[in-house]
Amino acid sequence: MISIQFYARYREALDSDGEQLPWDASFTCVDDVRRHLLARGEAWAVLGEQNLMCARNQELCSLDEPVQDGDEVAFFPTVTGG
Repeated sequence: MISIQFYARYREALDSDGEQLPWDASFTCVDDVRRHLLARGEAWAVLGEQNLMCARNQELCSLDEPVQDGDEVAFFPTVTGG
């Protein structure tokens, strides 16, 4: 099982703060998980944004970060402020 978390604008767009995703051996990296979610269609397209940020087990990472069964993966937009 992979715990998926959505933050900020993504949480609002998906009307969810997260979910438990059954482990699939095809998940080798964070991007595989993201692509799996993107395949769900319309609202999920928000995870296809070029400036998407992600974390694995509460540490910032890139989309090519390896994942394992039991990991937590989080997706969130870049943060800007002023």
